[in-house]
Amino acid sequence: MIELKSAREIGLMRRAGHILAEVMDRLRGSVKPGQSTLEIDEDVEDFIRAQGAVPAFKGYRGFPATVCISINDEVVHGIPSAHRRVKEGDIVGLDLGCIVEGYYADCAFTLAVGEVPSRVQQLLDVTRESLELGIQECRPGRRLSDVSHAIQSHVERHGFAVVRAFVGHGIGRALHEEPQVPNFGDPGRGPQLRPGMVLAIEPTIAVTESGPEVLTRKPGGTARAA
Repeated sequence: MIELKSAREIGLMRRAGHILAEVMDRLRGSVKPGQSTLEIDEDVEDFIRAQGAVPAFKGYRGFPATVCISINDEVVHGIPSAHRRVKEGDIVGLDLGCIVEGYYADCAFTLAVGEVPSRVQQLLDVTRESLELGIQECRPGRRLSDVSHAIQSHVERHGFAVVRAFVGHGIGRALHEEPQVPNFGDPGRGPQLRPGMVLAIEPTIAVTESGPEVLTRKPGGTARAA
């Protein structure tokens, strides 16, 4: 069952999301060659707790850290380590979440560390663009698969492919709620989107009467997640 969130609940998720937006800004300026992935993780955990929030991933299904840190061809769920260090030319995927008063926010984004090959940069750019197209489908009256199709079609138009083994999801009082949100599919299928639905695709998006609200984006900011 898909739970519709009240204005109060979305407000709590917005507070959690804005903390994650601050974390993303910090990471864009702080991740450097030579840094261990454990150092990154510890810095993020300290910041989240200093804001009065709780890391969402630590201990979730046995995960031992605050941030999933995946480098280069790793898709997701990389475990931070004191022995693994970021290198010039790496692309680093960071997936993190936090909890405010029992409500979750979740986001993922990718950083290029220094210069990367042009094809890699194109991959990052197309991924960001596909995310924005998916966000724009998060409106009342659209179908869930309209989000999926917008992402898939843009990615494939540029010669890339989506990951089918992992999907986005609903979010709220639990990190993973219904519905699942794949990055592929034909348009016009699945549940109709309604105000109060909140989806992680992988920023956290609230469907509102006036259109999509990215809860993990600072007010006046732009989505830079990939």
